Amino acid sequence: MDGEAMSEAREHQENPEAGEWAEHGPAAREIDQPAPVEGALERAIAVQVRRYRQAIGLTVGDMATRAGISKAMLSKIENAQTSCSLTTLARLAAALDVPVTALFRGADAKREAVFTPAGSGARIVQRGTRVGHDYTLLGALRGPHKRMEAHLVTLTEQSEVFPLFQHPGTELIFMLEGEMVYGHSDASYRMEPGDALQLDGEGVHGPQELVKLPIRFLSVVAYGDIEP
Repeated sequence: MDGEAMSEAREHQENPEAGEWAEHGPAAREIDQPAPVEGALERAIAVQVRRYRQAIGLTVGDMATRAGISKAMLSKIENAQTSCSLTTLARLAAALDVPVTALFRGADAKREAVFTPAGSGARIVQRGTRVGHDYTLLGALRGPHKRMEAHLVTLTEQSEVFPLFQHPGTELIFMLEGEMVYGHSDASYRMEPGDALQLDGEGVHGPQELVKLPIRFLSVVAYGDIEP
């Protein structure tokens, strides 16, 4: 019996129900912190195995049976708590009907993040800035296949200047404070705190009426594969 098989047998004897928590309820969406000794490869495999398994609707038990390993071992793999042998990786790939290489996706990819402390975002000067229209850049992610920008927009004074916008991609507007009428193409939307509006950026859009000041809303523009 090899080391991996012994580990499976010992785990099953000590806790025969191990892995059951991953099959039902909110726990199925939780991911345990990986053991400190494991690395990026184990974490990547864990993410991909869980993702592919859930995509085809298999429980931990069903997947373990199909791959010929114990539920306890599969639970460890999906939580990056063990290193897989090549034989186990081949079994997992076959059970999921994907190439073995698919289980390594993300292992060597750097994931970008932008943190902007409160009050430190760059102030963007646009038409209307001088009359109480303030745009604060909260962050932007750019890459070969993605680009996203987030702004906190604050409107503090009544004005006849209402900037209009038009751009590639999709925009999400989420109201935080105040009340306004926001126009997009030929439509108008009365927005209050908690309201959200998703729109095609190619349609001309912008505030039409400032109903209750001050107004604050979050604007997130996702360009995707489109170069702005």
